[in-house]
Amino acid sequence: MTTAYFDCFSGISGNMVVGALLDTGVPLEWLQEQLSGLSVDGFALSADPISCHGIQARHFQVHVQGNPIHRHYGDIKVMIEQCSLTHYVRKTSLAIFDQVAEAESKIHGVEKTSVHFHEVGAIDSIVDIVGSALCLEYLGIDTVLSSKIPLGKGFVDCQHGTLPIPAPATMEILKDVPVYGSGISAELVTPTGAAIIKTLATDFVDIPPMTIAKIGYGAGSRKLQNHPNLLRVMTGQMHTLSNKDDQEFLVGDTVVVVETCVDDMNPEIFGYLMDRLFDDGALDVYWIPVFMKKNRPGTLIQVLCDMDKRAAVINRILSETTSTGVRFHPLQRAKLIREIITVSTTLGDVLMKKITNQDGNTRLVPEYESCKKIALAHKIPIKRVYELIDREAAPPTE
Repeated sequence: MTTAYFDCFSGISGNMVVGALLDTGVPLEWLQEQLSGLSVDGFALSADPISCHGIQARHFQVHVQGNPIHRHYGDIKVMIEQCSLTHYVRKTSLAIFDQVAEAESKIHGVEKTSVHFHEVGAIDSIVDIVGSALCLEYLGIDTVLSSKIPLGKGFVDCQHGTLPIPAPATMEILKDVPVYGSGISAELVTPTGAAIIKTLATDFVDIPPMTIAKIGYGAGSRKLQNHPNLLRVMTGQMHTLSNKDDQEFLVGDTVVVVETCVDDMNPEIFGYLMDRLFDDGALDVYWIPVFMKKNRPGTLIQVLCDMDKRAAVINRILSETTSTGVRFHPLQRAKLIREIITVSTTLGDVLMKKITNQDGNTRLVPEYESCKKIALAHKIPIKRVYELIDREAAPPTE
């Protein structure tokens, strides 16, 4: 799994994202060619190398010819939906624009479809958003993680007049994202940058255990006093394994643990909750007896899920239980290689896990649902089903 970690020590903007990804090895000429798939013309790209506080970086710019067109959200949505780019690029770009449209709609009190984009509707911001998706696809990025986001202070002039920093749209987009005040009197995060990282990042954490393959620096347009205005992106493989002899038969990945404790819920709800959590994509669900404050017996609800399912799991817990808050954190795993296969037996076809042990040998484990189905169909004890399947599926002895 190839991961990109966004180290946003000076904030984030659209051109900083593209600049950093170009700096990791995406060819500028390729990006220009791919962007021709949009129904937008009259622009050229540059990604000049610059030195910022002694660090070599790329300053990405979109050079627009003539007057930029201010588009509505509906115009941009149709343009991206009908372009010739890949499904991933279209889906990702639309999700980023949707973040901005939702924020602008709420801030200005207008219907989402009627949001009139100004800065974000200009060609340079369209290129920044679609270009970011294109670069991630080129680099083969499977997962994006990010640092917490620093925010500046002060005021900024824009189409609507003088606004506080962070801009209202930026703050709206960054809801549910970990942020902190940097004390820097400058706009560190633009609405475009906020929407890109909010859409892409599955979690906001410190640098995870990973083998770094490439590092790119994207420069912002503003010079900050005594602070490099750069975005650093690191790409590589997540890992948890240290024994090289085992790595051939082990795979590593990162999941999320979501948990909360309850002591005042009808116990009949737990069965229903477990079913719904699995429907939401949970990998595993645990009920753990605990003693809470005032020595009350309670239940620790603990859910294991992939990063992209975290929001659905959190929403399910908060909506279906009496809990008022949850905890979550990433967790690295090491797993034996496994695959699901179909094995023919006298009882019928059975789904089984084929697991490769660390010594290279394999073993077969029947899937419970297949055994349950056979037991009900043949009206025999499920224990008997397991015994027959294990005997028939076992490799012949010499």
